[in-house]
Amino acid sequence: MDTPFSTLIRTASHEQHTEAETSSFMGDLLGGRLAVDAYARYTEQLWFVYRALEEGAEALREDPVAGPFIQPELFRTASLEQDLAHLRGPGWRAGLSPLPATAAYAERVAECARDWPAGYVAHHYTRYLGDLSGGQIIRDKAERTWGFDRKGDGVRFYVFDEISNPAAFKRAYRELLDGVNADDLEKQRIVDECKRAFDFNSAVFHQLGGEFPLSA
Repeated sequence: MDTPFSTLIRTASHEQHTEAETSSFMGDLLGGRLAVDAYARYTEQLWFVYRALEEGAEALREDPVAGPFIQPELFRTASLEQDLAHLRGPGWRAGLSPLPATAAYAERVAECARDWPAGYVAHHYTRYLGDLSGGQIIRDKAERTWGFDRKGDGVRFYVFDEISNPAAFKRAYRELLDGVNADDLEKQRIVDECKRAFDFNSAVFHQLGGEFPLSA
């Protein structure tokens, strides 16, 4: 392909990405129109997805396609658990439940981790590059809206202490994408799975919007 794969995957999934990030729920959350309980419920959903991503990571470390992407400095599950303990209390696991869309999303991630490493790369890219980019907007809004301490409990998910230069890290990640061990047909399948990942996110946001309807 003449176009770098990192550029292709970003541009090809732009429509689905935009649809996900402009959902009514996310608009209300970022607009400060929802209580902290909505943010906590969203954080719960993230826990199910990242658990699937990271439980599947160890078996992929030596995989020629997904292996280069398995970087522990990205892992978020432990940070999410700290945030949930802060948001929900020490018994946070007792009331934890995935939305149907979240359960389907997590199962697809786990399926790719088991059976299709290239598909796992699509979900890895969609989540972690998003965390390092747009996720920082959510962190800033959460800190200002609900008074979380900067880099403290409640927003630890968005804080990558082991990545000193996020811009350089993202450049290196895109270089990994450009060199991914896949032919053109497989790259197209990765792009399609990336679109599917954003659709999963949109479905989660839609169901969260049902639980926390628009205030306007």
